[in-house]
Amino acid sequence: MPESRSTGRPTGGPYEWLQRGLSLLADGEAAAAATLLSRAHAEEPHSTGVLEALARAQYDSGDVAGAEESFRDLAAARPADDYAHFGLGLCLSRLGRFGLAAEHLAMAHAMRPDRPEYADRLRQVRATLKARQSPGSP
Repeated sequence: MPESRSTGRPTGGPYEWLQRGLSLLADGEAAAAATLLSRAHAEEPHSTGVLEALARAQYDSGDVAGAEESFRDLAAARPADDYAHFGLGLCLSRLGRFGLAAEHLAMAHAMRPDRPEYADRLRQVRATLKARQSPGSP
């Protein structure tokens, strides 16, 4: 990402950073995208578009805890957004918080029953919860 020599910050502004971040994300450069998008989010903290892109980049780069926080903020800002709840559910399941993950995945599935990945992930999380409740499970 081009930087200004005098400030050390990327050239352009939050909109350009978002566009470059989305391009990096599409090219499989999730960590670089997350760095740029976190800068955009700091400048535009109320932009849910930037926040969604940041959450995706964090998740794809392996920063599941960071993505969980971003998806949680996104779901709070856009409670009727199925993708925000799906992303939050994915993060929570990867963090081992299956009960809460099931709640958000169920919400996403209820909002968009046509999305097979929502139903599949919800089924997996519920199966994990059921297995953990079985006698002899850790």
